[in-house]
Amino acid sequence: MHFSKRLDRFGDEIFAALNNRKMELEQQGMKIYNMSVGTPDFKTPEHIKKALAEAAMDDENWKYSLRDIPELLDAVCEYYQKRFQVEITPDMVMSVYGSQEGMGHLGMAICDEGDTVLLPDPCYPVFAAGSLMAGAVPYYYPLTAEHDFLPCVKEIPEDVARKAKYMIVSLPSNPVGSVATPGLYEEIVEFGKKYDILIIHDNAYSDIIYDGEHGGSFLATPGAKEIGVEFFSLSKSFNVTGARISFLVGRPDVIAALRKLRSQIDFGMFLPIQKAGIAALKGSLDSVKEQCRLYQERRDALCEGLRSIGWDLPNGKGTMFVWARIPGGRMDSMDFCMELMEKAGVIVTPGASFGPHGEGYVRFALVLPPEKIREAVEAIRRSGITD
Repeated sequence: MHFSKRLDRFGDEIFAALNNRKMELEQQGMKIYNMSVGTPDFKTPEHIKKALAEAAMDDENWKYSLRDIPELLDAVCEYYQKRFQVEITPDMVMSVYGSQEGMGHLGMAICDEGDTVLLPDPCYPVFAAGSLMAGAVPYYYPLTAEHDFLPCVKEIPEDVARKAKYMIVSLPSNPVGSVATPGLYEEIVEFGKKYDILIIHDNAYSDIIYDGEHGGSFLATPGAKEIGVEFFSLSKSFNVTGARISFLVGRPDVIAALRKLRSQIDFGMFLPIQKAGIAALKGSLDSVKEQCRLYQERRDALCEGLRSIGWDLPNGKGTMFVWARIPGGRMDSMDFCMELMEKAGVIVTPGASFGPHGEGYVRFALVLPPEKIREAVEAIRRSGITD
C-alpha cells in the first residue's frame, strides 16, 4: 500500500527513539533520570479531581456534549479578567484538546496550499507540523542568543512579511525559556497590522515564570485582540495534561473558523472534563503559585549544578524547561543525547528536534525534585562526557 505523501513532511518521533533505548538500559539495571518529556509530576488539585468524578456519576454527562457549555465559556472569560485583566466574550473562546491539537488543526482552517507562515526556530514541533499539514510553506525566524531568544520582527524580510498568512509567537518559550520583554508584544502587534498577518500566541506557560516576574497574556496588548488569537492551557498550571483542557481565545472570526473545521471531526469535549475545567478556572490559584516556586527550586538546582561543571545555560527565565548549550561546541545533539543516556543515564531532548537553530543545544525538563536533579548532574559529572 502507498500511504499519503503528506506523511513524508514529518520526521521520526524523537521521544519514541529515546524511550526505546531507556527501557533497554533499565532492563540492564541502569539508573535513569528522565528529563526529556515535559509531563508534570505534581499532583492535580483535589477540587478539580472531585469536580470530574462527581460529573462522571451523572448519566447525562456521558452523552455527546456537541458544544462548549456556557458555564465553561463564562469561566474562561472570568478567568481572563481576573488573571490577565483582559476582557473577552464567549464568542472569543473555544475549547481544544490541548494546545497541541488546536495548533495542529488551526493552520488547516486558515491556510490554503502554498501560503507562507512565520514560525520561530527553535520551536515546539507541532508549530511546524500544523503548518505542514495545511500545506503551508514555513519561513523560520531565528531565536538566537544574541537577541535573548526573542522574536525580532525587524529582521523578517519585507517580501516574506507581505506574503505571510500568520505568525506563531510562543512566550514563555518552549524550548528556549525566554519571556516577553517590555514593548515586545507592541512591536509584534504593529508588525501584524502593517502586513495583515494573524498573530497566533502560544501561552501555555504564563504561570511558570521565575525570579518574581509576572506572566501575562498577549491579548492584553492594545490592538492584539483585533489581529491575534492565543492558545491558553490548563495542562501545566493545574497538572491536568492527560485531560487535554486548553482554549483558543481571541478574534471571533478565527474562533468560528476553527470551530467549523473541528465540527466535522469532533462531537465536543467530554462533559466531566468540561466540569473539571470550570473547577480549575474558578478555584484558588494558591497551588499554581506554589508550584511555580517549586519549579524555580528545580531550575536553580539544575542550572547551578550544570554551571558548576562547565555548562553554558543562556536562558531559563520561564517554562518547565531549561535550554542548555552542549559543552565543547558539539553540533550533534541527537548523538550527544544518546551518549548522555548511555554514559550517565540522563535523558534529555536534542535541540535539533526543535528546528535547525536548535542544533548544538539540548532541552532539560524540570520533572524531577531538586535532590534527584542534583543526582543527575553528579551522574553527568562522573560520566566524563563533557570533559
